[in-house]
Amino acid sequence: MMAFARRVWLLLALLVPLAQASEWAVSVDETTGLPNVTQGGGPAMTARFDFWAQDWRWTGFYSAFKVEGPWRYSLTGKNKDLDFDLKAAIERSDAHSLSWAFDLDAHSRQSGVKGGGLRFQFAPALVAGPMGEPELLPGNRGWAWGKQGRRIEMRFEPPLAKVYFEPGDIREVRGFFYQDPIVPGQQQVKATLTLSGDIALAPTVTERFGLADPASWPDDQLDWRTSPVDLSFLNAAEKPAGKRGFVKAVGEQLQFADGTPVRFWGTNVTAYALFKSPDEAIKEQAKRLSALGFNLVRLHHHDSPWVSPNIFGDISRLQNTQSIDAESQRKIDLWIKSLKDEGIYVWLDLHVERPLTAADRIDGFDEVARGDRAMSLKGYAYVNPSIQQAMQRFAEQYLTHVNPYTGLAYKDDPAVAAILLTNENDLTQHFGNALLGDKNVPRHSSWYMEQAKAFAKAHDLPADRTWRAWEHGPSKLFLNDLEQRFDVAMIEHLRKLGVQVPIATTSTWGGNGLSALPALTSGDVVDAHAYGGTGQLQRNPLTSDNLVDWLGAAQVVGLPMTVTEWNAEPFPTPDRHSLPLYMAATAGHQGWAAIMQYAYSQQAFNGWSTADNWHAYNDPAMLATLPAAALLYRRADVREATTRYVFAPTAQMLFERPITPASSVLLRTALAKGRLQIAMPSTPQLPWLKPGIPAKGAQVLIDPDQSLLPADASEASSDTGELRRNWRQGLYTIDTPLTQAATGWLGGQSISLGAVQVQASTPYASVVVQSIDGKPLGQARRLLVSLGTRAVPKADDKIPFNVEPFVGSLAIKAPQGLKLTRRDRAGQPQVLAASYSDGYYRVNFDASMMANWLFLE
Repeated sequence: MMAFARRVWLLLALLVPLAQASEWAVSVDETTGLPNVTQGGGPAMTARFDFWAQDWRWTGFYSAFKVEGPWRYSLTGKNKDLDFDLKAAIERSDAHSLSWAFDLDAHSRQSGVKGGGLRFQFAPALVAGPMGEPELLPGNRGWAWGKQGRRIEMRFEPPLAKVYFEPGDIREVRGFFYQDPIVPGQQQVKATLTLSGDIALAPTVTERFGLADPASWPDDQLDWRTSPVDLSFLNAAEKPAGKRGFVKAVGEQLQFADGTPVRFWGTNVTAYALFKSPDEAIKEQAKRLSALGFNLVRLHHHDSPWVSPNIFGDISRLQNTQSIDAESQRKIDLWIKSLKDEGIYVWLDLHVERPLTAADRIDGFDEVARGDRAMSLKGYAYVNPSIQQAMQRFAEQYLTHVNPYTGLAYKDDPAVAAILLTNENDLTQHFGNALLGDKNVPRHSSWYMEQAKAFAKAHDLPADRTWRAWEHGPSKLFLNDLEQRFDVAMIEHLRKLGVQVPIATTSTWGGNGLSALPALTSGDVVDAHAYGGTGQLQRNPLTSDNLVDWLGAAQVVGLPMTVTEWNAEPFPTPDRHSLPLYMAATAGHQGWAAIMQYAYSQQAFNGWSTADNWHAYNDPAMLATLPAAALLYRRADVREATTRYVFAPTAQMLFERPITPASSVLLRTALAKGRLQIAMPSTPQLPWLKPGIPAKGAQVLIDPDQSLLPADASEASSDTGELRRNWRQGLYTIDTPLTQAATGWLGGQSISLGAVQVQASTPYASVVVQSIDGKPLGQARRLLVSLGTRAVPKADDKIPFNVEPFVGSLAIKAPQGLKLTRRDRAGQPQVLAASYSDGYYRVNFDASMMANWLFLE
């Protein structure tokens, strides 16, 4: 195995620099098998398969991609609707080109179809900027893109049936293998992608991480009933949760009633985990959550129609959502009680995906349900008073229910830290369009148009633009106002019920720009969601956004910021063990008030489990660093930024221009250096919107296109000097007195931190060394070492995972006389070899040592 590992590492040593040599790179996407162009780690051109039947009815094309060897790949796909198969052999032709040999086999004649093949989408900012508009090659032979020596050409032989720009959009090219009709038979089309200039070919993600067979790695040693580490001492002073009184929002902080500031490191327990877990398992998991370092748990997907039973009971028997199921409520009661006993607070959602039925007395139900037995309320709640009333009835039932285990109604329990009105349900980008006249919901459209006309008239706005939910301009003013009016009514209702804790309205999520923030300020906190993919550490903030940029852009001057969801997808991203460290360090530096991973579990704790993106509880990659992240965030090991960068757009800029982390280099580069905040502007049309007043000494910035980093920067350090990210190398380090960590492409690197030295052969890994006794590293006598590597579930997402061993060496400065141990699956310590010289413990790791957590004490 070691000889094979050395061969793989030699291959990687050749491959990895190719990906780092240029800001521009082309690789084969492992989801589609098609070319993917990146600039600074962010998407520049993406491609996918699309096929349409009659009347542009989309048809499913399902494919499987495989890395056959270095620079050799295969793709197989099937379209059942149009009855054809596709195979492709893909390889690197030379240092500047990739080739595809597409073999298509149509089994029957298909008439009247629109056809289909490949869809190429080019980043708008690059089309408008350095790359210019793509151009079509003559005779349906493909396309080319670029100028000033940087050029990409995609050429097909023989010519395709059709190559054209999407009507009205120069940023999208479609290339059809088939047009009407599709005739039975086989054909081969060869495609060649050629690069010139400073664009480099890059290996696939699988090649970069190593071609070793995960089946050769050892099984993980996780016991999902117990914790591999014990950080419950962080919660000891809070038992039971709520002893310091209700949580409150004070300025940009969360505090307890006694004035003690609090930071919440949290996760989500959702769906089946809530209602199908045995009572003893609920108590057991509450203890485990505390040991892992969590002090906040969000109870989520309690009302979703795909969960049965949910809060309304057996979904297959659901007649209405007017009453709460007693047994489901009891399970929520027990979760709250069990978490409270462990010093863990609870975040309650009032609405996630509640299915309204005809018996719920909803006006206009039939036009939304369209023959189904239930309807979603997202978007419609903002104009339909009967939906708002239904939501208020549920809130009253849910929050005034007295928990028999605590003797307190939820609204009266200070262990409930915060409440969310409605999950991922905004008008400003996502659901305003659902109310438009072309959506065939005439009553809801009528209500919407009446409100839009009244708003336009009251503020002398053009009526023909105010209702256009998809456009920036007057519509963003109107949509924020409509959303805010709903929020205020709901919040007033909750306050009359006696709710005392902070309330979030909904969240900024899914590509929302800054124009979505004003309505969110109606709540006591601004909440955000963001999901990333592989390679977040390699995103160059000068050109590309990552998930922390999207979260950071939600921090509004004067309000605490919370994050109820963060994660990476699709599962299993090989570098996901980096994220807890990156998120916790960023949150600490930025001063975010609460941050919650999504999710600890979506499945019941009943002895049967599978691997999934929403089940961190049994994922050794996520759990490798989640406790370390909890410790550094909750203990404030990373100091808050000393510099505040406040972006203060005018009202015209905020509402007329789509400003997002994807479009604004200012937002990205400010976050990389200091604390980023957004100041709301004075807006006459929104008299309820409080203008942000930047803190004394803040740097107020007004140009979203201003960069705070040099044009040739390859790394950024925080203003405190504790955090450093080199996106060219894909490295992130944390260097504080109590926590020192390195994560990313460590293979072949020698990294020195204050009291820690890391040398790794494993290509991508996380190494964290932390003081447990509160003394600075170098003096501490109790230390936790966390090691993160790839973890891959077995076939069909079965567990246990196969975990890549960390190979390398570690030197830790600490007093003499300590022992290095790891704990086996039963929790028993096993002493490991560690030499001591010159004040350092030195540990060598080879492929035979399987451990994610070590203890030096």
